[in-house]
Amino acid sequence: MELPVIQGERRAEGQVPVFEKIGIVGLGLIGGSIALAARRTWPASLVVAVDNKDVLETAMRLHAIDVAADDLIVLAEADLVVLAAPVCQNLALLEQLDEHVRRPAVVTDTGSTKRAIVEAARRLPPRFTFVGGHPLAGAATGGLEHARPDLFNGRPWLFTPVGDAAGDAVEKLSAFARAIGAQPRIMDVGAHDHLLAFLSHLPQLTASALMQVVGDAVREEGLALAGRGLVDTTRLASSPVNIWKDITATNVDEIAAALDTLIALLQDLRGDLTEGDRLTDVFFVANRWREALPK
Repeated sequence: MELPVIQGERRAEGQVPVFEKIGIVGLGLIGGSIALAARRTWPASLVVAVDNKDVLETAMRLHAIDVAADDLIVLAEADLVVLAAPVCQNLALLEQLDEHVRRPAVVTDTGSTKRAIVEAARRLPPRFTFVGGHPLAGAATGGLEHARPDLFNGRPWLFTPVGDAAGDAVEKLSAFARAIGAQPRIMDVGAHDHLLAFLSHLPQLTASALMQVVGDAVREEGLALAGRGLVDTTRLASSPVNIWKDITATNVDEIAAALDTLIALLQDLRGDLTEGDRLTDVFFVANRWREALPK
């Protein structure tokens, strides 16, 4: 496939576009789902994607995008740029936007940590308005093949604006997220990284560590006897490591504190296996918090 490629099939119906030309860099689960949702919601908008050729070929077959290219120059006229690559790649991509995007544009990302990219975005030229973004939607397995346009339905989409200049961009991004089914929320940058360390990063590391401990101990023969409890508890252990190395590297302090909290509680439980008083407390509190989770 020679790039760029322009998709021929377009539809005429749809809402009035929030952004006329949407550029998405990275067509994994999140980026691909944004593309699918945007094309379905605003067929009059142009959805431009940047990724490697294999991914772009799949995206064109799925009619997920209108223009495919493996070079950022295709984003020259975009009025929205969504950085949907892994966190550290997004940091590197920020530095290249000035060279390739010629017009004023709103820039956002979809990463699971915010402090590093918000700080890096301060160096963008003034024609760009950066608002950190994080759609809280996903699956244990990533990749474009798992993308779907309804991925964000009913899910929070967090935005972490810094400074008064981001006001109009936040309104537009909130309208964008709302139109594709998400529930936009505004959050402080530091509060985001603290909250996600407990809501997302700690569960991922815990599930992966648990799966290794169990697997190393019982091997394939023992795992053949596993019930739904282990399967459900370790679902996140299927997640790709390349994404998570970036996440842990950009949220070290908050994740370390979350791990310390869990380790301390596990040590309490280890010291109370005979009497079970601490075990009783933990089960009682855990049951109460479990009931508070969204159904």
